[in-house]
Amino acid sequence: MFVNEVNDIKIYNLSAGKSVPEWLTDRRKRSQLMKKVDSRRQIELIQDFDMPGVCTTIRMSPDQQYILATGTYKPRVKCYEVSNLSIKFERCFDSEVTTFEPISDDYSKLIFLQCDRFVEIHCASGRHYRLRIPRFGRDMKYHKPSCDLFIVGTTRDIYRLNLERGQFLQPYETDASCINTCDINPEHQLLVVGSKEGIVEAWDSRTKTCVGKLDVAIKLPGTKSFPSISAIKNKNGLQMGVGTASGHVLLYDIRSREPLLVKDHLNKVAVKRIAFNPNHHTVYSMDDAMLKLWDENTGKQVAYIESTTSFNDFCTIPETGMFFLAQEDIKMLTYYVPSMGPAPRWCSFLDNLTEEIESEVVENMYDDYQFVTQKELEELGLEHLIGSNLLKGYMHGYFVDVRLYNKAKAVADPFAFERFRKEKIRKEIESERKSRLQIKTNLPKVNQELALKLMDEQSNITKASSKGPNLLADTRFKAMFENPEFAINKGAEEYKLLVPVLNRLDKSKLKEVKRHVEVARVNELHAEEEKPHEESDNDEDLFGFEKSDDGSSAKSDGEESTDDEGIRDFAKEMKKAYKNVKRQREADENEADNDHKGGEGVKIEHEQSTQESNNQGSTKSINKQNNGSRNIKMTALEDNNFKLSEMRGKIMKISLKDRVRFNDVASANVTTIGRSLGNRQMTFDLKKKSSKDEKKREYLMKKHREERKKIIRPINALRLKKVNFK
Repeated sequence: MFVNEVNDIKIYNLSAGKSVPEWLTDRRKRSQLMKKVDSRRQIELIQDFDMPGVCTTIRMSPDQQYILATGTYKPRVKCYEVSNLSIKFERCFDSEVTTFEPISDDYSKLIFLQCDRFVEIHCASGRHYRLRIPRFGRDMKYHKPSCDLFIVGTTRDIYRLNLERGQFLQPYETDASCINTCDINPEHQLLVVGSKEGIVEAWDSRTKTCVGKLDVAIKLPGTKSFPSISAIKNKNGLQMGVGTASGHVLLYDIRSREPLLVKDHLNKVAVKRIAFNPNHHTVYSMDDAMLKLWDENTGKQVAYIESTTSFNDFCTIPETGMFFLAQEDIKMLTYYVPSMGPAPRWCSFLDNLTEEIESEVVENMYDDYQFVTQKELEELGLEHLIGSNLLKGYMHGYFVDVRLYNKAKAVADPFAFERFRKEKIRKEIESERKSRLQIKTNLPKVNQELALKLMDEQSNITKASSKGPNLLADTRFKAMFENPEFAINKGAEEYKLLVPVLNRLDKSKLKEVKRHVEVARVNELHAEEEKPHEESDNDEDLFGFEKSDDGSSAKSDGEESTDDEGIRDFAKEMKKAYKNVKRQREADENEADNDHKGGEGVKIEHEQSTQESNNQGSTKSINKQNNGSRNIKMTALEDNNFKLSEMRGKIMKISLKDRVRFNDVASANVTTIGRSLGNRQMTFDLKKKSSKDEKKREYLMKKHREERKKIIRPINALRLKKVNFK
């Protein structure tokens, strides 16, 4: 049993429990269930309350003594007797059941609408009669006063099958293209149908005419999917609920065209079924994703049940808090909500049990089997077991016996438990150990630089607007600043390549941001004592903003930088990062190659050692000469660099005019424009110093031209001969 609490309302899942793999035999299933302590305490309210494959529909008989459910595979119906809490009978069909209706108080008379256009009528002993309808059916209802069975489907006609006379009657013709659902009001016996066009029509079986139409789609403008009618349920003679394909539930009073309340499921999927709990003024509405319980007066959600698989159908037991769910799974779920009503008489012991039961966590995986992926299987060294009985293929991995898994893991990583134990001890010691001097700070223990950056961005956002997202206070990212496993690894290649892009806070700015955070904290403490206009000035001064003459704030000149300089710096950082990563990769590859070729290297070194010993005498003298020349060159280069730096500093102090004359006196030209003394114009050309590549290119071109001159013959040497044509 699993207990879930939503809005102080406890929901008991009576079908929850440890599941057993399907591929095991019945004997092994029973033996495993007996071994588990939890399974002994598990409450099995109804025995064998499941289907071989999927459960499609579920109903309660009118006398509330039998539970009827249909499912696959094979297509079948199961009947459970609540007085014995066990199955009574089971029957199979030729095709799947779309929906069914009990037309007697117990299970003795049943009508099944099948997906192949057949309608089967069953009695207590079995199938009584089978007939076929002209079009595919989607829903049907039985009208007791006239003994008519109304069938709707992919046609505009409402088929009428009279069970007393045993023949079809003249169908009702609607204005719709097809009809999805229908329902009969229990008080005034009006037939209500919902069409694909979002229109609800009411038909009177006495006059055989349409007595009213209600346009539901016009009340839901702006929906992405068209609000076709997918579910209808009458509460009493005046009120009804309408579910649409867009995920809305509308409550109507049949005397008005305006809805009393519109409830949005917010799942954007069709509402499949609606039910009412009149004693507590609650509405049950179900779609594929969840079943919602909400107040019919305010629309406020009371409780909800989420699905692990798609929900197909549900049924409630009147005047109780129990209901059953049919889903795309083997199990049929049983839920009990004490706040919605007491337990039924046949399981009144639940009221006493629910007071003593506490919440329990139900695991989805099997206890005796461990799920492993292909990669984990290779790491454990068990890939050779693929295809054997020890591995059971499931989705993208395999199920393996947990005992075999533990042994293989112990062999693959024998010190895993020791590391876990030491880490646990270290955490306990750190939690108990406290320093005498405790400095209160807002910075977390993990990823402090990232936290500083987020604080800085948050302060800028709050200055620009009144509200902004605070990622440090968000519980979704709480572990990122508490768990050391989420610490940023600065030695990884990905981090090194992303540093130029993501590093908005340099080392030079960290101290400044820390100071800003501390000052902002002090400013918040004294915020109540200061005036509003003074607070705004302090905030602007805090983050380096200066007030201009027109009242607008701007950053100080010392913090401004041009876009070109930022782009240049970014490009340099990117090149440097890629070079470092490339160099690191090459070093790692060389180390790997050296380790791989270690055995061969020993032989080569042994052979080369003799040659090196012979050449040592000659290399020593050469090295001495090279070292002496290298030292002379280094001292000369240092002197030249020092002189160049002095000259560059002197040139930068000279004015532009003198600098131009210093570079090239002949290139500067000063002219006077007009008669006034101040109108002067200066034009000059700066000769760029050619680089080594340009000099080399010029030298090669010059050499090429000289070679061509030597090869080319002069034109004067050529003489034309006169040719006479006779």
